[in-house]
Amino acid sequence: MAETIKRLPMLPVERAFKVVGGRWKAVILYHLFEGPRRLSQLKRSLPEISQKVLIQQLREMEEHGLVHREIFRQVPPRVDYSATPLGLSLEPVLRALCDWGQRHAAALDELDRLAECRLRPAQPVAALPAA
Repeated sequence: MAETIKRLPMLPVERAFKVVGGRWKAVILYHLFEGPRRLSQLKRSLPEISQKVLIQQLREMEEHGLVHREIFRQVPPRVDYSATPLGLSLEPVLRALCDWGQRHAAALDELDRLAECRLRPAQPVAALPAA
């Protein structure tokens, strides 16, 4: 984990974008907010992402403490991915981005093309450890 921390930018906003930026990370987290998901479930929810990229994004988010991977020792093997408390703390941010995306679509008269944001009702988020 120390190597990861060294690679992350020191400016907080830049660090945040580095950890959750890109095309897929926020969308993957969005789906994990509903609860643990198997890789195949995530892939079905995101048909446009390749399995290679999905696995890469999950590994990066796991490295940054946003996602937990649990391996079940059974035949056939099963792996579940879930959002960690740190990952869940991004839910209000993603909710705000959903709201902004709706306002943006409305401003451009494109609401009819927009999918519904299906975030669960806001949950109290446990306090994060002090830095």
